[in-house]
Amino acid sequence: MGGDWAQAQIRYYVYAFLYALFAVESVFLFPWAVIFDRPEFGAAAVVEMAIFVAVLGLGILYAWRKRILRWT
Repeated sequence: MGGDWAQAQIRYYVYAFLYALFAVESVFLFPWAVIFDRPEFGAAAVVEMAIFVAVLGLGILYAWRKRILRWT
């Protein structure tokens, strides 16, 4: 019969982790987008969201530069 050991390449786990990371982070953008046109929405909120999006952008740029996003 044999054992139940199976090997999987690490890149599949990296793709899954990156997808989960950016999918969860994009959920945080939705409430901000909903209240964007309200008058009490101040400049501080815009700056905070710009920092948040910049950190996300740096993360995807880092993964791209390290060639983590290459399938082969």
